[in-house]
Amino acid sequence: MSVPEDEERLLPLAQRWPRASKFLLSGCAATVAELATFPLDLTKTRLQMQGEAALARLGDSARESAPYRGMVRTALGIVQEEGFLKLWQGVTPAIYRHVVYSGGRMVTYEHLREVVFGKSEDKHYPLWKSVIGGMMAGVVGQFLANPTDLVKVQMQMEGKRKLEGKPLRYRGVHHAFAKILAEGGIRGLWAGWVPNIQRAALVNMGDLTTYDTVKHYLVLNTPLEDNIMTHSLSRIQ
Repeated sequence: MSVPEDEERLLPLAQRWPRASKFLLSGCAATVAELATFPLDLTKTRLQMQGEAALARLGDSARESAPYRGMVRTALGIVQEEGFLKLWQGVTPAIYRHVVYSGGRMVTYEHLREVVFGKSEDKHYPLWKSVIGGMMAGVVGQFLANPTDLVKVQMQMEGKRKLEGKPLRYRGVHHAFAKILAEGGIRGLWAGWVPNIQRAALVNMGDLTTYDTVKHYLVLNTPLEDNIMTHSLSRIQ
C-alpha cells in the first residue's frame, strides 16, 4: 500500500529511501572500521614487503639486517621515522573499497531477502535462502568494488617498489585509476575479478548468513527487539 505524498515527506529519510540509507550507513560503518584498523594492515604490509625485498637482495641472512622486526616495532619505527599520520598512508583507496563493497553487499542482501526470496508466512527466513543470498551479495559487492580493490593493491605495491629502489608508477589514488584505465581500458579495472568474487562469495556466505540467522532467531525466540543490541549480539556470536 503506497503512502500519500504529503505523509511520505514527513517520514524519516531511512524510511523514505531505505536502500540509499542502508548503503550510506554501511559505508560510514566500514569507513570507521577501516580507519581504526588500517595501521595494523599497513604494518602487516610493510613487514611482508620488507621481508620479500630483503630476501631478494641478500637471501635468508638479510632477515637479521631488516630495519623493523615485529608488528609493534614496525609501527613504532614508522611513527619515529615518518610521523604518526604515516600509519594511515594509503588509507584513501582502502576506504573507497570498503564503502563500495560493504554498501553494495548489504543493499544487495536486503533486496534479495525482502523482494526476491521473501520470508515465509511465519516471518521466518530459511537458512538456504540466507546462504544463497549471502553468496550473491558477496559476488555483487566484490564485483562493484573490484576497481577500488585493484587500486588499493597497486598502491600497496608502490611501497615494495620504493624499498627496492625502483621508480614509483603512481602519484596518487586518482592517478592510479586514470593510468590503469588508460592502459587497460574498462576491463583493466576488473583484472582478477573472478578469484576475488569467489572469495567474497564464500566469506559472505558465512558472515551474512550467520549474522542474519542469529538475529532472526533472537528476535523470534527472545524478548529482544530488532535494535542495536540484537545486531551487536548477532555479530559476536
